[in-house]
Amino acid sequence: MFAGPGAHLKILLVSHGYPPRAQGGTEQYTAELARGLAREGHSVDVFAARKEISLPDLSWQESQVEGVRLHELVNNLFHESFEQTWSQERVAARFAERLARVGPQVVHFQHLLYWSFECAGAAAASGARVYFTLHDDWLSCPRFGQRRHPDGGLCERVDFERCGTCLSDFKFAQSPLERGVGRALAGIRSLSGLDLGPLARRAGRAGGAGGVAAPDPQRARDFASAARVRMQDARERVLPAVRRFFAPSRFLRERFVSEWGLEEERVLHLPFGFERASQPVPRSEHSGPLRIAFLGALIQTKGPQLLLEAWGALDPALRARAQLHLFGPRGHEPEFQAQLDQLAQACGAQLAGPLARADVPALLARTDLLVVPSLWWENSPLVIQEALVARTPLLVADKGGMAELVEPGVDGWRFRFGDAGALCEALAGLIDDPERLRSLPGRARALPTPQEHLAALVQEYAR
Repeated sequence: MFAGPGAHLKILLVSHGYPPRAQGGTEQYTAELARGLAREGHSVDVFAARKEISLPDLSWQESQVEGVRLHELVNNLFHESFEQTWSQERVAARFAERLARVGPQVVHFQHLLYWSFECAGAAAASGARVYFTLHDDWLSCPRFGQRRHPDGGLCERVDFERCGTCLSDFKFAQSPLERGVGRALAGIRSLSGLDLGPLARRAGRAGGAGGVAAPDPQRARDFASAARVRMQDARERVLPAVRRFFAPSRFLRERFVSEWGLEEERVLHLPFGFERASQPVPRSEHSGPLRIAFLGALIQTKGPQLLLEAWGALDPALRARAQLHLFGPRGHEPEFQAQLDQLAQACGAQLAGPLARADVPALLARTDLLVVPSLWWENSPLVIQEALVARTPLLVADKGGMAELVEPGVDGWRFRFGDAGALCEALAGLIDDPERLRSLPGRARALPTPQEHLAALVQEYAR
């Protein structure tokens, strides 16, 4: 079935979203991988999920995006039970039907969110070689794969009883009212072409979610049991179907191997690829205030509130010697966004809005310190690796994939995870002695180029 590494292959990538509708790190990586494989002459299809309440649920939408055939399955989360978030016969059937039509030699899962565990088995049963990139801990943690409890604590290990209290308030499906509205909007769009989905989404966000009540004990026990069943299903339906897993960070690879009991050779550490510009953007030196930045989504798990709290705790005389800008798209939590606005106004920081990817190198070149204060493990943050390529000094939380990438005193520094006081202390020391930033040696990073990353993947595909 497979020729040598130079052969052109029929490749299917599967993700939970795809640009421009979805702009997360996994989605961006999937798009870049698809474009790169297509440029190399491979036949590339992408299956992505799409939440669109004005379209019929579980319908397919097809398009061509930069030489890639994109198949989007509309999944509006019309789940009748929590189990349907990972095992749904109708989704698996849609996947298998479309898979047979595409007929790939390789199926590379980037994520199974919004799909079904059975999709992995269907891909293996088709005769394709199946691969899976571990972008996060979603296989073991259904709450966004972050292993972060609503109380802010991290889950060092999977504790199903704790899962029960976590998942009790997790909104995993549309309510009956939302399902009814969605079906009505889909009917209107089908008959008239009028898309009222954006208006409905804005109205829903404006309504807010209200407070979260303490979990009902029986409900927590039910969810604990469901979490246990979910992990067993992953072991039985996903793991046997996958030839090899790829882990962008050593941290996640080691945890995945130990927790799931896999042979080490089945999980390959494969860092992302980064372009080495022939003419890199020169670093911008200046004698004014230190330029400190945050770059990422303005959502709770990325920790912008922690940075603003630390910034506000600085001595005003020190704060006057630096400026803080936070770049990134807003999240959908109105109360949290209002909190960020208040914190930024009180401490003199600037919420500068989202930044186009093409503008990132120039921002990093004029940034004296990039702060990554995420409140979950992270895997292998793209923004840290982009900063390493640009030799921008970093200040990161000392957990997971963040700590793995930054060597203290070489690439930057670490501060105690989730501790605004420790972050404030680190910022104060660097503002008071900016020569530490200018004298930071940095390293000639051994990060692969996109071409090297592609070559490693295709070699695995063609084994």
